Amino acid sequence: MKQVIREDGARPIKIWTDDIQDAALTQLKNLARLPFIAGNGVACMPDVHAGIGSTVGTVIATDKAIIPAAVGVDIGCGMNAVRLSLKAADLPESLTDIRHQIERDVPLGAGGAHKRDQEINANLNRLPTMPSDRMQDILADRIFGGSMPKAFTKAASQLGTLGSGNHFIELCIDESQDVWIMLHSGSRGIGNLIGRYFIEKAKRRMEQYFISLPDGDLAYFPEETDEFNDYVEAVQWAQEYALENRRVMMQAVIAAVRRHIPIEFTVTQEAINCHHNYVMRENHFGKNLWVTRKGAIRARAGDLGIIPGSMGQRSYIVRGKGNAESYCSCSHGAGRRMSRTEARRRFQVADLVSQTEGVECRKDDSVLDEIPGAYKPIDEVMANQTDLVEVVHELKQVLCVKGA
Repeated sequence: MKQVIREDGARPIKIWTDDIQDAALTQLKNLARLPFIAGNGVACMPDVHAGIGSTVGTVIATDKAIIPAAVGVDIGCGMNAVRLSLKAADLPESLTDIRHQIERDVPLGAGGAHKRDQEINANLNRLPTMPSDRMQDILADRIFGGSMPKAFTKAASQLGTLGSGNHFIELCIDESQDVWIMLHSGSRGIGNLIGRYFIEKAKRRMEQYFISLPDGDLAYFPEETDEFNDYVEAVQWAQEYALENRRVMMQAVIAAVRRHIPIEFTVTQEAINCHHNYVMRENHFGKNLWVTRKGAIRARAGDLGIIPGSMGQRSYIVRGKGNAESYCSCSHGAGRRMSRTEARRRFQVADLVSQTEGVECRKDDSVLDEIPGAYKPIDEVMANQTDLVEVVHELKQVLCVKGA
């Protein structure tokens, strides 16, 4: 831990970095003043940066309340990584054909739904258990503006799709020259709609009861209300969907790699399939609380996790140390140090080409805002959390597919 901020009338803010934006610090202070934040305070990971309402890279434990915007709209976003029986020497000299195969086989981009009817029907059987009748009504009528079959068909059409922004699929090589597949995605369009619906619903509740907040995006649902119960059910369903989305996508990526590798290979280890935007009931400091991790992963003693760098850096498979002060958490990646707009202002495509040398990836304007220089150095992030995790494997990206 690098610093602790204590102010009158607020919970302590525990920060694992000295590199923090003023905007992010303001958001942390706003969070710390909410009356239902647990006494241990706010935990701020070393990849922290400003978000909507709540900073990305923040862990809070709340007593009898949940803040939908602290989870965000990319509900259940997270990572999946598997190690293959392949060695680096087994890969072809050029990875371009493998990249193009993945880009063909995994729907990419914001819509990302060009699946055939046969695939959609198969995916309907892979969706999480259907929610309660009340939640079906909310999903169908209020969120999708249609019938329940329409809502679930839409969800099935995006199962196994990547999305856009910082979502990615990568081939990596570890310190033993083993090949890994790593990917990053979440609950796609249906999770986004659920998140936005409940964030706005929480804001309306604050207005109805004349509750004034330092930031409107910190609107919350008190426990034992219908809105609270609805949100918990919806967000848990979206988190299950996100896990399955990554499983389906991983199968497609492995199949795409098989088409261009002439030797047989198997999966020798699944590191973890983990969320880094989610809420879960956990026990900390002897009390059952709602723990929200926005841009952070769980790192209990022995937990395996994935901390990716940008597409020109390294990534890490880690094992948690169970640090109680962080609510048993660690960072979820390198973390942005500048906005997408600022990245496009500062960098040119030539910079992208230089910073991703040796990585098979798109090197054009469409992914310029994902340039490694827009992110914090992953080595610095890792150095700041040695009390949270230990490194199990160090991975270097050799191929990266972006959903831009």
